[in-house]
Amino acid sequence: MDTHDIVTHIKNNDSPAVLASLIGVEGHSYRKAGAVMLFFEGGVIGSLSPGCLESDLQLRTNEIWASGQPEVVEYDMLSPDDFSWGEAVGCGGKIKVVLEPVQGELRETLIEANERMAAGENLVLIRELTPEGYSYRLEAGAFITKNTDSPVFSTLLVPKPRLVIFGGGHDAEPIAALAARVGFRLAVADWREGSLQNDFPGAGRVVCPPAEAAVRLGIGQGDYVLICSHQFQRDRQFLESVIPVEPHYIGIIGSSARINLLLEGLEAPSSLHAPVGISIGGEGPEEIAVSIVAEMIQIRRAGARKLPKGVDRVESSRHISGSRTKQKDGSIQGFSEAVAGDFPRERRAQ
Repeated sequence: MDTHDIVTHIKNNDSPAVLASLIGVEGHSYRKAGAVMLFFEGGVIGSLSPGCLESDLQLRTNEIWASGQPEVVEYDMLSPDDFSWGEAVGCGGKIKVVLEPVQGELRETLIEANERMAAGENLVLIRELTPEGYSYRLEAGAFITKNTDSPVFSTLLVPKPRLVIFGGGHDAEPIAALAARVGFRLAVADWREGSLQNDFPGAGRVVCPPAEAAVRLGIGQGDYVLICSHQFQRDRQFLESVIPVEPHYIGIIGSSARINLLLEGLEAPSSLHAPVGISIGGEGPEEIAVSIVAEMIQIRRAGARKLPKGVDRVESSRHISGSRTKQKDGSIQGFSEAVAGDFPRERRAQ
């Protein structure tokens, strides 16, 4: 979800920034081609490695910004004999990274992307090398397609998944806070205006009857929904309105007996998690929030509609590769040479 934070930062800040994109991978790599990170004064957003590349990339950013020209750097970590960088845990391949100053057409394109992503749109940022330099365009979609007729590379820009909370009580506050910290956008709906005065930083807020909330918030198939108003009839009305929309995740807080009553006469969708949360024996609002948000993370990472509680189908998601290969210095290539695939011999950074 780094791309959403990156385009938001660019929209809200006009200070110098350099975008680093992973455009080629040979062998093992911590991130796949298309991954991005942003360097700016005072910080970074995202990562391309477990930490073995970022320092070197950051050293190059001032020169990139000053020149106004992109540059491609290649890192070869296939050899186990180079100890110059120390252990590169999680790395063991050859990768290419392009560094681009965020200015001019690129900045304008990313600002447009921010506006479209805020509306929940998946986008592909396509860069194509022309005789005049890079051209940029955005295409709607959730997959990267390669243009084989010209040197291009693409980055998938995916908005953060949205968590819609129905019921703005105090027990929803720690859930909202934790969900926001791990990469969810927030929206809160309630029929009581006073409930929406609680602490839901950055959340969109809608006061309306429960049956209208799904339409008012534009709930769609990519959304996560949590029902926690603790008012039986209103929870039922909201549930009836949201099931036909088929959100990616529906969680209901409450006992099994109460949930059975809520579902009486309704066909439970495969995305329903009730009672909500992974069973960790949590007590109190904060621990229950951990249980609920952990389940949403599990669903998000596994990309599945329904998983047994506590089971993760992505076998490698809890482990960082322990590759013991060592990293070589990043070699700088001419930009047009690298994108076109005409790679020169390595030149060592000093």
